[in-house]
Amino acid sequence: MNMSTAADERATGTDGATGQMAGGDPRLDKLVNRLPPRMGDSVTYLLKPSSRWVRIPSGALLVVGGVFSFLPVLGVWMLPLGLALLAEDVRPLRSSRSKVLDWVERKKPHWLDPSASKNDRS
Repeated sequence: MNMSTAADERATGTDGATGQMAGGDPRLDKLVNRLPPRMGDSVTYLLKPSSRWVRIPSGALLVVGGVFSFLPVLGVWMLPLGLALLAEDVRPLRSSRSKVLDWVERKKPHWLDPSASKNDRS
């Protein structure tokens, strides 16, 4: 898949031949759409069902990197991102992701607003 196809899928909300949303949750799609285009395309690709064999090692490496966040270059931001990627394939993590998205929907609804600025830091 080339980057223009990923960008087209992201813009139209389709996911190739499967017709599923990336991550299977519309709230997750709204958060991914707020990311910068290049990063959003990468996350959309990783969340596709066909990308399972790339997503699992990537998620595991991000979790390990988050655990070693005291080292330079690595950071705590890697841990939640790795857990979010692994949540696609691990059922207990999927329910936790759903609870986090419920919290975001209640406490930070502007994060899910497509018209909000992409540079909103609140």
